[in-house]
Order: sequence, then structure tokens, then C-alpha cells
Amino acid sequence: MASISKQIRKSSKLRKKLLAVALTLSLAAPVIGPQVGFADDQGYTGEEGEATPYIGRGAITTYKVEKAEGQPEIETATQDRILVLDGKYYRDADGDKSLDGYEDWRKSVSERVADLISKMSLEQKAGLMYINTHTPVADPTDGKFVTDANANIVINKKLRHVIYRLSQNLGDIANYNNQMQQLAEGLELGIPVVITSNPRNSASTDYTNITNVQDQHTFWPGTLGLAAAGDVEAVGEFADIARQEWRAAGIRKVYGYMADVATDPLWARIEETFGEDPKVVGDMNYEIVRGFQGETLGADSVAITVKHFPGGGARDDGQDPHFANGSFNIYPTEGSLEKYHIPPFQKAIEAGVASVMPYYAYPSNDSADQGLEPYSETQQFEEVGMTLNKGIIDYLREGLGFKGYINSDSGAVAGSAWGYHVDENGNTISGAQKVAKALNAGTNIISGGATPELVIEAVNSGLVDVSKVNESITYTLSEMMTLGLFEDPYVNPAEAIAAANNEDHRALAYEAHQKSVVLMRNDKIKGEKLLPLTEEKLENVKLYVEGFVGVAAPRGHANPQEYINVESQKQSAGFSADLKNTLKEKFPNIELVDSVEEATHAYVYVKPTQSNWDNNPRIDINETTGVSDLDRIVEIQKTVPTITALNFTNQWLINELEPNAAALIGTFGTLQEAAFDVITGEFNPVGKLPFAIPASAKAVEREVGDVPSFAPEEYKHFTYKTKTGDKYEFGFGLSYNQGKVPAHAGETGKPTHATETGKPAHAEK
Repeated sequence: MASISKQIRKSSKLRKKLLAVALTLSLAAPVIGPQVGFADDQGYTGEEGEATPYIGRGAITTYKVEKAEGQPEIETATQDRILVLDGKYYRDADGDKSLDGYEDWRKSVSERVADLISKMSLEQKAGLMYINTHTPVADPTDGKFVTDANANIVINKKLRHVIYRLSQNLGDIANYNNQMQQLAEGLELGIPVVITSNPRNSASTDYTNITNVQDQHTFWPGTLGLAAAGDVEAVGEFADIARQEWRAAGIRKVYGYMADVATDPLWARIEETFGEDPKVVGDMNYEIVRGFQGETLGADSVAITVKHFPGGGARDDGQDPHFANGSFNIYPTEGSLEKYHIPPFQKAIEAGVASVMPYYAYPSNDSADQGLEPYSETQQFEEVGMTLNKGIIDYLREGLGFKGYINSDSGAVAGSAWGYHVDENGNTISGAQKVAKALNAGTNIISGGATPELVIEAVNSGLVDVSKVNESITYTLSEMMTLGLFEDPYVNPAEAIAAANNEDHRALAYEAHQKSVVLMRNDKIKGEKLLPLTEEKLENVKLYVEGFVGVAAPRGHANPQEYINVESQKQSAGFSADLKNTLKEKFPNIELVDSVEEATHAYVYVKPTQSNWDNNPRIDINETTGVSDLDRIVEIQKTVPTITALNFTNQWLINELEPNAAALIGTFGTLQEAAFDVITGEFNPVGKLPFAIPASAKAVEREVGDVPSFAPEEYKHFTYKTKTGDKYEFGFGLSYNQGKVPAHAGETGKPTHATETGKPAHAEK
């Protein structure tokens, strides 16, 4: 949706309010500091490069009692922490040589948790209320990832939840986990550590990023690619495979996946979604939850935190609430919240999701009526961030029946506590007040920063009752015990490496890449469709290949465009060289040439990039997204029949790129080998667009912002239309046997849940 300040139909009252909000925040800036709320993420771009092979660094010795009938597996880093009573083994967590109630696995989880909480000081409880980033690098001399110096948040702050963001091989991650657990084992009460990560099985612009290498996680297309493939069952397979890898490496909680519906094409985080159809988003999240957690949470599970409630896709001009200018959610369409944004969260709850993460934004009272319980007689919503918003969290629990716990987003109870920085008298709201507001609203664990002293202050000053703290840590301690961490928090790095390199799993991941490719255009050349380039056709083909790969600038870079220009040129050259080598190795029947003048055909790969950290939403394909020489691409297209592959992390504006392409392919973090399987006819394309492509910048300006492209409320001229009459709407995708049903496809040209018009079956006519 275009900025509200640009839209005539939005009231002057709202414009005045936004100006007032901006002024208030600028006045508060000296107190909250620049970019406050993301201290743990500063400078992070997610581009760590390839993982190094596993060499065994950082391994520790552990002592294990194998699982047997009537006996869970027990493992410790100190042999005398294993208790033996009446022929049964227990983990002596506090090291007192006796069996405490919380150490007795024969008791119910609720009994054990109650006993442990009764033994904890307020300081220890407060530490369990926080989760923060911890990404130490191994010491090259002794291989230690975890030392007293870099584990302050665990030792002194008493945190037991950490976020791990590095993209190392799984053996190193396993040893990192074991060192963390060894550290925690030697501290008071022996409460284990829960290691959390953002999704880590695909390429990512802004978060944990991996490549297709040995010893690392299996490499899958991005979530948009999984949605494009349209294979819900395969998503369940993916989640189960990822669970095995994560579990083997010791990562027991996922900060994801996203149940947000992509309704604003400018939003940079569309890359992390499953697209714009609430049904697809919901179905895929259901499978993700069941794949990672199982039917019920248990010792082999990885817990899921679905985000960002009640749906982060309803943006204004693409602005994200990590930043002040995107600090609100507005719903200009009556009932859009429950009609489009809530259903995927309902599916995740139905699947038994362990926790839910609200977004930073506050719900704007300039929204159309959403039919929820009003905040007051005069206000539909309390205009404070979702994490601090009792009405929103009550709706999640009471309206949707959610039984798990609420995990704040990073900084949402600090610098990004939108709507709650100053009170009605202009006084700065303290950190303890923000914590109390969040806890009293129903938030159970606070992400970003490590300030348990604020919880202690809030309790001691009477802002929040200690019962709220006990209630919150009951949730998280119950999860720890259910995951089996109080019996065995350790993992075997050899098993982690084996999980990473499972050939059957890698084959399934590769098939997912093949299915993610969307054939969008396939012109006739000399009376015959350009694609596929079969063995017979290739006898007369001389192919020129070139990549145009955009790079995002690091967060806070002094001259981001200069960085984008220089680094994108380097990445493009490197990509082109690597692609030629890959094709020579895996497609030796393709004759490659070094210039367009020698070529009969060309393959051009275009990867525009925008980062959410830019705080500069844009979907043009030009120098701002790292594609500095669009004229060069058009020149190639006009010289020889060109297969143009476009990587979609957003709904890019293709007005200059598409018209001269002889064939157009959509990819979504897809391996080039898989794209060439489609190009050569080894795999019949089955992918369908997970969102519509906008017709123009004008269409983006006029689109509604809180509804999918196929919704009756959307701007009717939103979707791009080719000169031949094809509309690049949701669910569009061509096949080589159009009108037939290949064995590996759903109904050709349409997702399985679509009507004959290409619109989802649940969309209104």
C-alpha cells in the first residue's frame, strides 16, 4: 500500500497524528538512542559465506546412560552428576547428591516445574524471562566456543535462552551446544540452555544464511519457493528433515516460521513468507509445526515460535516496524484482519504451535472496523505495540484458544516498544515500566537485550506481581522439560554431521528446488517454443550466460549505494564464472560461448536485492536493488533469444525486464542446476506464482495494502499483463504439456486450491 500520507482517502487527522508520533519519537531519541532495540543484530547481514568442513574442534567428553524401558537417556558432562537410586538413573542438576523433585523424571512436568520454581530466587527467575543473541567464535588455539568471558548472559545475567545466528557446519554447532550445556550444568540449579535460531535451511538476505555445501544443513528453496511448488506434503517432509538436523545439532527452538500474509508488495520481509494466499500460508505453517514438533511436543521435537501476530504483512508503503516510520499496522479494509491475516495463525494453533511472537507495530485506530472487542468506547485498539497490547494478546488466547506462551520480538519491550515511550504527560517511560506493561499484557519471554534487573525492579516496585513471572517461567521451564533437556541436553556431533549429509534428504531438497521453478513465458522461436532446450535442440545452440546479482549494504553503512554498486559488480562476476563451471560439469552437452556475438541463445540470471535493514522499501529492478546495468540485459535480450531467470524475494516491477525476454523463469532461492533441469526438459515446470506481479509503479501506489491481490477489495488493475494476454496473477505458471497433468504436478497452470479463474477457491467472486 502506498504511504497513507500520499492517499487522498486517508484523513488529515491521521496525517497529523503521524507527524505528532514522529515528533514525539524525535524528542525521545536522546533517551532511547539510535536504532535501539536491535543491539544484538547491529551490522548483521546474514552473509557469512560457506561453512567450513567439520574438523572436531571444541568437542567435550560426556557420560551417558542409554535409554531403556522405564529409563530415559541421561547424559552429563560431569560423571558425578549422574544419580543412581533403586536401579534408576537421574541427572543431579544441582549437584547436591540427592534427588530433588524437579530432577525426578517419574513425576509430571507440572510437579517438577513447581518444585524448581519454589527453589529459585527472583534473580534466577528474571534471567529466565529473557532471550538474547549469543554467537561466539571458536578460539583457534583450543576450539572453545564458550568461555566465561563471552558467556556473561548465562553466567551473570542467568539467561537460559540464547539465539544462535552463525551458519557453521552442524558439527561445530553441536559442540557449541555441548559447551553451553556444560557451562550451565556447573551453575546453580543446573538449568539447561535452550538454543534458538531463525530458519536456516535456505538462502536469506537478512537472517541466518546458508549455501549448498557439505556438513551444513540441507539446502532448500526459500519459503516462497516452497509455496510456488505447491506441495504441502513435501513441506511436511522438509520440516521433519530440518527437525532431524536441528535436533542433532542441539538447536531446539525455531524463531519462525512466518504466518504473515504478503499483502504489501514493497515489504522487504516478503522473502520469508509463504506468499499472499492465507490458505497456502496456513496449510504450510500447519505442516511446518507438525514437522518440527510432531503431533505433540517431546524429546525429539524442535519447538516452533510462529510469527508475527496478528500478521505483519499489513504494511504502509512497505515500511517495517523495526523502524519508527513503520511503527503501526493499519487495516483500511473492513474485516481484513480476521478474513486474511488471522487464519494462518489459527492453523498454526490447530497444529499445536509452542509459542507465538507478536510484531512490534501497534494497531492504528484509523483502520476500518475489524470486528474485534473494542479497547474503549472511543477507540477500536489500544495504540501500543502488539507485545504490550493486552487486547491483542487476550484475543490470541481467548478468541483463538492459544495455550502456549508469548515470545516478544527483539527489542519490542525496549527501544521498539512503539506507542509506549512517553506517557500522556510527556514523561519518559522507564524500562521497568515497559517490562511490566508487557508482562501484564501476557508476554512471557522478552527477546533482545539481557536486562533481567528490569524484571526485578518491576516486581520490587509493585508494577507487576511476581505471580506473572512465575506464570511465564512455568511455560518455558515446562517446554525445557518436555523437550528432555533436563535429562539430556547434549548431542553427538557425529550424528549431526550424518544428518547434514544424508543423501536421501539432499535428494528431496533438490526435488523441491526443481518444483519451485515457475515458467512464466515461453515464446515461439521460428515456429517452435523456445523451451525446453532438448538434446536435439542443443545441437544447434551456442549459449551465452551472465548473472546480474544484487547485494544489500550492511546495516548502517555510510554510503549504501556505493557499497551496492561495487559489491554487486563483484558478486555478478563471481556468479557468472561459477555458473559456467557448473554448466560445464553438470550439463556438458550445452555449448557455452564467451560473447553475445558468438551466441545463438542467452541465459540471463537477475537477482535484485533489498534488505529490510535499509529501511528503504523498493521493488524496482535497477541500481538501487543491485542491478546496475538493466540496459545490458535488454541489449542481450534484443540480440539473441534470451531465457531470463528472475529471482523473486519481492514482487519486482518487471516492466523493462519482461517485454524482450523470449522465455521468463521465476526462481526463489533456487539452485541453478534445478533451473537448468527445467530449461533442458529434464523436469517439467510445475511451479505457480505465490503472489501476483504488479502491473506498474502506479499499481503499487494504488494497491490496498491489507488484502491479497485476488481479493475483491484490491485495486482491479493491480496485476501485470503481458502483450500476449497472460496475467501474472497468483497461481500462474506454465508447463511444457499445458493442459495435461504431469505425474509430479497438480492441475496444470493452477494451484490445487484454485478455481478455474486462477483465484483461490476461498476468494470471493
